[in-house]
Amino acid sequence: MNSTAHVDEEIHGKFLEVDLHGKLGREDYERFLPEIEKMILQHGRISVLVTMHDFHGWDAGAIWEDVKWNAKHFNQIARLAIVGEKTWHSWMTRFCEPFTMTQVRHFTLEQLDAARAWINE
Repeated sequence: MNSTAHVDEEIHGKFLEVDLHGKLGREDYERFLPEIEKMILQHGRISVLVTMHDFHGWDAGAIWEDVKWNAKHFNQIARLAIVGEKTWHSWMTRFCEPFTMTQVRHFTLEQLDAARAWINE
């Protein structure tokens, strides 16, 4: 099954920038999670900036992969910036906060430079 998602990754030392488009499937996670795990092994804790542009969420398989990965690794993320315009992007940021020691913030697409600055502090 082909995914409709498009995932772009840029690695900058301990900082990963991920740009999501479309709808994520399990195969998308199988493609990009090993790279994130390598970064964690190399650096310990990393920071992640996720940009959601024309993003339509996850299919059931992707949600399961996300839950499993987060349970195992979420505390290895020092900072998580979620950049997107939709109301649920902001809601998702607030939902994550009580379950982790990770600093999580939401930014609008116009605040992308501010998100990059915050993630690199």
